[in-house]
Amino acid sequence: MKTIDATVLDEPKIHEPGAEAVIEPAVESRPRRTTGVKEAKIYIDGKFYSEANAKISVFDHGLLYGDGIFEGIRFYNGRVFRLEEHLLRLWDSARSICLQIPMTKKEMTEAVLETIRQNRLRDGYIRLLVTRGIGNLGLNPTQCKSPSVIIIAATIALYHEDFYKKGLTIVTCATRRSNPAALNPAVKSLNYLNNVMARIEANLAGADEALMLNDAGNVAEGTADNVFVVKHGQIVTPPVTAGALRGITRSVVFEIAAEVGIKVQETDITRHDVFVADECFLTGTAAEIVPVVKADGRLIGNGKPGPVTARIIARFREMTRETGTPISA
Repeated sequence: MKTIDATVLDEPKIHEPGAEAVIEPAVESRPRRTTGVKEAKIYIDGKFYSEANAKISVFDHGLLYGDGIFEGIRFYNGRVFRLEEHLLRLWDSARSICLQIPMTKKEMTEAVLETIRQNRLRDGYIRLLVTRGIGNLGLNPTQCKSPSVIIIAATIALYHEDFYKKGLTIVTCATRRSNPAALNPAVKSLNYLNNVMARIEANLAGADEALMLNDAGNVAEGTADNVFVVKHGQIVTPPVTAGALRGITRSVVFEIAAEVGIKVQETDITRHDVFVADECFLTGTAAEIVPVVKADGRLIGNGKPGPVTARIIARFREMTRETGTPISA
């Protein structure tokens, strides 16, 4: 069982609305270095370390092989949004790769909340990682006896405020989404090279984000987001079987759509469906909900964020302000 020690250790040991709705990011988007938190405190295996001294072993298989899992979690207005859902997905990822998380969900919940308290934040982002732990240079995970838990609290805004008002430009990348038979996208693993390569393609093309296709040529997702299109007032998104992550924000969109009476259909979509959509938007914990106005050089709709997208975003903002697990003890 991991316990929480609030002392900061400077010398760590190596551990074995409508169409006119105003769209604004929930977290400030000024450039920051690292966590963006003054005198940040990082949780590693039950203890807190200063940012400069938060270290893990070079023999940790999370570093050597990307052998581990993670979750990105948002907190707003003193509450952690959908914490239980994120932890359930973390445990599912762990079970899928035969990784034993060295604490209970209740203990993990308290560790996340205490990390936020230690950093004196009310709004921000949590990166929660579980690595396979220290082993030798061999691949066999049985060499790793003690998984490590790392929790980082940060301020983050994936996109500048202007993008939420004006929309993103995306391109289709040549890098295909990992086939579920190889590395299932449902597992949020530390091996994100597939997504990184797609992100590089977007950068080289001068685009804000990349659209990733699966082996069948259908849309899977973005590099870090789920994809939605709107056509004739109906919302359509790829099913998880297409290679889409079962996103937490994605599920929130489903809830909002049901609440406001908009039908959501999960079905395969192609680039053509994106090109001819009335609206398009991306969802993700870091991205939140962001409009897309151009894909592969083609304007989507009238080239501006649409009314359905604005309505979904406005309700999402309300939910993040009003719901969640309280941070205060």
